[in-house]
Amino acid sequence: MIEFRVDSGTGVPPYRQLVHQVEHALRLGQLQVGDRLPTVKEVAKHLVINPNTVLKAYRELEHKGLAKGRPGAGTFIERGLTGLPAEKQAELRAGLERWLSEAYRAGMDSEGISALIATVLHDFRPEGNQ
Repeated sequence: MIEFRVDSGTGVPPYRQLVHQVEHALRLGQLQVGDRLPTVKEVAKHLVINPNTVLKAYRELEHKGLAKGRPGAGTFIERGLTGLPAEKQAELRAGLERWLSEAYRAGMDSEGISALIATVLHDFRPEGNQ
């Protein structure tokens, strides 16, 4: 089951953070169609946030067609997001971890790494789309 986090220092509204975490978990295969999300009450208590914030996130997921509430049963994942097979994801993750180790050894900090990755992602043109 997904365990939500909220970072008040990001400037991103808490409900959007919850939505993004579900989307990421779907892309990475950590959530599957049919999985039950934690109840609104569980999330609100764990994160010490207003239950309406969690409800807003769950409504957004429903609007996107990713989840659906079932009265008395909870909120369930209805649709996945296109992703890679787990084996390929593990291979890519290992390569990224090697690169991160090299970046840290070279003297970069987390903020520098994040800035570099964001810039490269922004500027990157996949082969054939140039």
